[in-house]
Amino acid sequence: MAGNTFGEIFRLTTFGESHGPGIGGIIDGCPAGLAIDMDMIRFEMSRRKPGQSSVTTSRKEEDAFEILSGIFDSKTTGAPLAFLIRNLDYKPSDYENIKDVFRPSHADYTYLQKYGLRDHRGGGRSSARETAARVFGGAVAKQLLALEGVKINAFVSQVGKIKIEKEITELDLSLTEESIVRCPDIEISEKMIRYIEEIKADGDSAGGIVHCIIANPATGLGEPVFDKLHADLAKAMLSINAAHGFDYGSGFGSVTMKGSEHNDLFQKNKEGKIITTTNHSGGIQGGISNGMDIYFRVVFKPVSTILKNQQSINESGEAVDIKVKGRHDPCVVPRAVPIVEAMAALVLADHYLRNRNSRVVIGY
Repeated sequence: MAGNTFGEIFRLTTFGESHGPGIGGIIDGCPAGLAIDMDMIRFEMSRRKPGQSSVTTSRKEEDAFEILSGIFDSKTTGAPLAFLIRNLDYKPSDYENIKDVFRPSHADYTYLQKYGLRDHRGGGRSSARETAARVFGGAVAKQLLALEGVKINAFVSQVGKIKIEKEITELDLSLTEESIVRCPDIEISEKMIRYIEEIKADGDSAGGIVHCIIANPATGLGEPVFDKLHADLAKAMLSINAAHGFDYGSGFGSVTMKGSEHNDLFQKNKEGKIITTTNHSGGIQGGISNGMDIYFRVVFKPVSTILKNQQSINESGEAVDIKVKGRHDPCVVPRAVPIVEAMAALVLADHYLRNRNSRVVIGY
């Protein structure tokens, strides 16, 4: 199976299945000498882990990790950083009744067609359980980016039809973790929670939007033509399970604007730094960061696994009624927030390292 590695220089390869013995990954290309804060990694993992609130799956996984290589005396050695996260609360028996059935909108049919077989235990490799390894990798990338003063904050801006109406500048992003749905607007957060709980009680699911802001990025990140910064961010976000849309800056809203309204005009601020008076470009122009904050949105579909009776077919093509068992999120966006941040961190860390080779330094 190809396609399990992300990045060019700062590279993350993940492995493992949802209901197998464990999942994990290997980070290659991380510079030696980076001091690693294990508590910070544990915190990031706790934000993604299942069973954390009434609006997430009831599966209980602490997502404790083991470092197998690449760290000595709390610093990276430059060798591949290998880690393992053991699955503890896995129940493959929950899926025995559907092992020959194609669940609607899942990867069951497509995996079987591509590989000639499939792991029916929670979707195997196609399960969002794999994203725990991404969050670990992203936590390391965040610590590398912190040396450059880069900060990444994501939050839930919409669930179903319930959305934040305030401008980003009006939000206190420090309140994001105060909400179990990770929405910094407390009033809207309560409405989102009630809606998800109603959806969950009905055995159904809901979609939503995660908004992400990358503050204080360097200028010059991005590799034209095919590795534009926003193109790599889009690939990173759309690789997340249940992600169905991506836009950055003014995004789809730009279609209603005139060029004279959309253009970001340049000026110097009091410190002599070149900035733009507006940021419709979302911090990226020509595929390269311009130093303004980078912001984008990721749309997540309603979770495909619902606890309602549905009609489908089995591998023999026979019509069947299906009702899944197991423990599933009624809405992925609360737990998707740290995954979005992690993938953004992986993209930025990779481009920072790639940018080191963009110029010839005379006299080096």
